[in-house]
Amino acid sequence: MNIITRFSPSPTGYLHIGSVRTALYSWLFARSKNGKFILRIEDTDVVRSNKQHYKQHILDSMTWLGINWDYGPYYQTNRLSRYYSIIDYMLKNNIAYKCFCTENRLKVLRQSQLINKIKPKYDGHCRNIRYINNSSINYVIRFRNPDNGCVIFKDLIRGEISFNNNEIDDLIILRTNNIPTYNFCSVIDDYDMGITHVIRGAEHINNTPRQINILKSLDMNLPNYAHLSILLDNNGKKLSKRNKSNNIMYYYNNGILKEALLNYIIKLGWSYGNKEIFNLKEVINLFNLNKINKAPIKFDINKLLWYNKYYMNNLSINYIVNNFINYTKFLNLSFDKNTKIKDLLKLTISRCSTMKEIIDNYQYLYSNKVNLNLNYLNNFNIKDKLIFINAFENFLLNLKRSDSWSVYKIQNILDQVLLNKENKNIFYQLLRFSVTNNYASPPLSQIIYIIGKLNIINRIKNFIELIKK
Repeated sequence: MNIITRFSPSPTGYLHIGSVRTALYSWLFARSKNGKFILRIEDTDVVRSNKQHYKQHILDSMTWLGINWDYGPYYQTNRLSRYYSIIDYMLKNNIAYKCFCTENRLKVLRQSQLINKIKPKYDGHCRNIRYINNSSINYVIRFRNPDNGCVIFKDLIRGEISFNNNEIDDLIILRTNNIPTYNFCSVIDDYDMGITHVIRGAEHINNTPRQINILKSLDMNLPNYAHLSILLDNNGKKLSKRNKSNNIMYYYNNGILKEALLNYIIKLGWSYGNKEIFNLKEVINLFNLNKINKAPIKFDINKLLWYNKYYMNNLSINYIVNNFINYTKFLNLSFDKNTKIKDLLKLTISRCSTMKEIIDNYQYLYSNKVNLNLNYLNNFNIKDKLIFINAFENFLLNLKRSDSWSVYKIQNILDQVLLNKENKNIFYQLLRFSVTNNYASPPLSQIIYIIGKLNIINRIKNFIELIKK
């Protein structure tokens, strides 16, 4: 069998973690079987899918993550003529029928069923009614679901699943606005595109018997189905695309590496022994649907940050530098031209979990200006201000005279500042404050080296003037 899988998001919002996991697992399964992977945009919800940036966001997100597709992207709104021809066939062969029930009738019907503790579903009122064509009467078209028997299918993750046909609605396949519905379009697309395996979230399990019945009514081949576990947030609720923190680009915006995100998403329901770190090539060789857990899984941001810190510290420094530069361009940040970015990252990545943390916590390393919080100076009881003015001027003079610029040379100059031990400690604290606007930082000689000679000289000059005032 030539394996063909698909990812078919609806562009009604930004791509979120759960959707990416579906795409990733479908892609991995196809790649592990030397199959094909199709990208299909299910945009027949014309009211909610009319924003082009949602569609572009799907393409951009998958491109960033490296989940490449073999065919597509296909858009359902470009296939309407195909859907209409199938619906005409179904009407002519009594597989579907026109339903003229008003919204008010359906509302009353539902209320009555709920009062009588009956599972709400359409009662088939229009199944056998024949109307003369009348353009003034609104109608939908419904699929004539079988009245008897069961729909039984083997889920590749959950095992055998069964539904009684008498509990399944006559679902609408064409709306009053002449746009086909998701459940119908998806079935026709899967058949036309030769999809062999439908891998999707557990929320679609109830759609599966409806779709199977449509396929059977048209004598079309059935794909295999695999329904992934539900993803939960920290409160135990299903992840929602309306929550911005589930938007996949939210993690890019916050400085998460794609390697970390992919590794974590892979582990959201699939495992291989106790192994934690995977790259995509490894997973393609190891991936198997039998290893997927069917129980709900909680998304843990702290675990994702753990992965990100691992990759920041274990990928090549040149790769991290390139990612960091691209990230700062995305943020429209401009660096001082003399900033030593590689040294900056070597100094900070072990202290941070994301690139955003580096940007937020170490601004003094790449900005050519530091706004000092002068309230900090109140923490020092400087009895003899002249001692520290002389120390700073002495340090400044030695920096200017130095014909080389290295961490070793800077440390030598620091060691040459002639002060007693107590005053020397205070001097170091004041010097750290003068160049970082902070009372804690990585080693001072490394900080000074990265900031650069010219910027350090300017910052110390400004600080000397502050002390004098």
